[in-house]
Amino acid sequence: MTLSGEAIRLMNYIDDVAVTLRRILALVPTLTPEERARIATHLENSKPNADDVAKALNAK
Repeated sequence: MTLSGEAIRLMNYIDDVAVTLRRILALVPTLTPEERARIATHLENSKPNADDVAKALNAK
Protein backbone atom coordinates (compact mmCIF):
# COMPACT_ATOMS: atom_id res chain seq x y z
CA MET A 1 0.00 0.00 0.00
CA THR A 2 1.46 3.35 -0.99
CA LEU A 3 1.38 6.30 1.38
CA SER A 4 0.33 9.81 0.56
CA GLY A 5 2.88 12.58 0.65
CA GLU A 6 1.16 13.92 3.77
CA ALA A 7 1.51 10.57 5.58
CA ILE A 8 5.20 10.39 4.69
CA ARG A 9 5.68 13.99 5.87
CA LEU A 10 4.03 13.16 9.19
CA MET A 11 6.28 10.12 9.63
CA ASN A 12 9.28 12.37 9.03
CA TYR A 13 8.00 14.72 11.75
CA ILE A 14 7.81 11.76 14.12
CA ASP A 15 11.39 10.85 13.25
CA ASP A 16 12.43 14.45 14.04
CA VAL A 17 10.70 14.24 17.42
CA ALA A 18 12.49 10.96 18.15
CA VAL A 19 15.85 12.60 17.39
CA THR A 20 15.00 15.44 19.77
CA LEU A 21 14.02 12.97 22.50
CA ARG A 22 17.31 11.09 22.06
CA ARG A 23 19.17 14.38 22.51
CA ILE A 24 17.21 15.08 25.68
CA LEU A 25 17.97 11.60 27.02
CA ALA A 26 21.67 12.13 26.33
CA LEU A 27 21.63 15.26 28.48
CA VAL A 28 19.63 13.88 31.40
CA PRO A 29 22.74 12.61 33.25
CA THR A 30 24.15 16.16 33.28
CA LEU A 31 21.12 17.65 35.07
CA THR A 32 20.68 18.24 38.77
CA PRO A 33 17.76 16.51 40.51
CA GLU A 34 15.93 19.85 40.63
CA GLU A 35 16.43 20.40 36.92
CA ARG A 36 15.24 16.88 36.16
CA ALA A 37 12.08 17.41 38.20
CA ARG A 38 11.32 20.74 36.55
CA ILE A 39 11.89 19.41 33.04
CA ALA A 40 9.83 16.29 33.79
CA THR A 41 6.93 18.46 34.94
CA HIS A 42 7.26 20.63 31.85
CA LEU A 43 7.20 17.56 29.60
CA GLU A 44 4.22 16.02 31.40
CA ASN A 45 2.24 19.26 31.11
CA SER A 46 3.02 19.96 27.45
CA LYS A 47 -0.02 19.78 25.21
CA PRO A 48 -0.52 18.17 22.87
CA ASN A 49 1.79 15.35 23.83
CA ALA A 50 2.62 12.02 22.23
CA ASP A 51 -0.23 10.28 24.05
CA ASP A 52 -2.75 12.82 22.68
CA VAL A 53 -1.48 12.22 19.15
CA ALA A 54 -1.54 8.42 19.55
CA LYS A 55 -5.13 8.56 20.82
CA ALA A 56 -6.17 10.73 17.85
CA LEU A 57 -4.52 8.32 15.42
CA ASN A 58 -6.20 5.30 17.02
CA ALA A 59 -9.66 6.93 17.26
CA LYS A 60 -12.24 5.25 15.15
